[in-house]
Amino acid sequence: MPLLARSVQSPLHIEVRRGAVADLGRILADGRISAGGDVAVVVGRGLGGRIADLLRPSLRSATVFTTGGGTLDAALELADKLRSGHYDAVVGIGGGKTVDTAKYAASRWGLPMVSVATSLANDGIASPVASLVNDGVKGSYGVHIPFGVIVDLDFVETGPDRVNRAGIGDVISNISALADWELARVVRGEPVDGLAASLARMGAEAMLTMPGDMGDDAFVTVLAESLISSGLAMAVCGSSRPSSGGCHEIMHAIDWLHPATASHGELAGLGALFCTFLRGDERRFGQIADCLDRHQLPRTPSDVGLTTEQFVRAVEFAPRTRPDRYTILEHLAMTPEETRQRLSEYENALAHR
Repeated sequence: MPLLARSVQSPLHIEVRRGAVADLGRILADGRISAGGDVAVVVGRGLGGRIADLLRPSLRSATVFTTGGGTLDAALELADKLRSGHYDAVVGIGGGKTVDTAKYAASRWGLPMVSVATSLANDGIASPVASLVNDGVKGSYGVHIPFGVIVDLDFVETGPDRVNRAGIGDVISNISALADWELARVVRGEPVDGLAASLARMGAEAMLTMPGDMGDDAFVTVLAESLISSGLAMAVCGSSRPSSGGCHEIMHAIDWLHPATASHGELAGLGALFCTFLRGDERRFGQIADCLDRHQLPRTPSDVGLTTEQFVRAVEFAPRTRPDRYTILEHLAMTPEETRQRLSEYENALAHR
């Protein structure tokens, strides 16, 4: 019998610990990414100075670039700067905006990219996707998966608590995304990649029940690994399907209609809870609701400053953000009045928990 297998893109090196940024030179050498430290280091404007000081002893040959980050223009500007040098790799150090900018710029020239996360806001730290704003609209751009993924718990610990907690919402939204994927399989015959689904599910299940909070290294380590696992699921699948369903359609719609309402992870968690309610899955609804409440994440539109009408409009608009995707929102095809009614029932269900 022939042995059938497939090749899966994955990082060469994954490390979650304290002191990783200061030890970056050794990590890159041990991971066979850069023996001499001839790398382009991309930092944001906020932590750039602190990071550069930590890097100097171990990466004397590195060239440091500072970026405003988060926009396609910034990524293209960085790509132009990288073109004039000779680097073993591009190392993006910072939050999601800085890392995504570095991802896109590195992919433009086929350079290996190493993601060094200083916050845990979403699963972009290990995904083959860069989220960048172009002409005021955030879009998703396919890039090569990072060759290395490193999370420095020292930086996470000192970062904004709300930013890091948002990553919990992004991870547990996988539960809703996977339910949408299964729905698409049943209704439309869409194939489900079992390996990708398993990777996405493992981290989400861990977050639902993991004791502790952002002040606990064990909890933060599991959160970081769960976000990495979610990013790997997308690489295995070749799309964001394992981690993005109706939950993310709602998130993208709110981003489009009401920019800067809340963060990616906060809105993904809220969207996942609402979509789970629409499915009538009481067990999952209770688990997700309790997890969001435990970690002080938004569960209702008013928690993120949206009125009922604004949220209803976002749910109506949501399917347009991913026209090719079939989720509970497309399945139910609710009218605004039906959405308004279901939202009232949803908020009543939360009030009586």
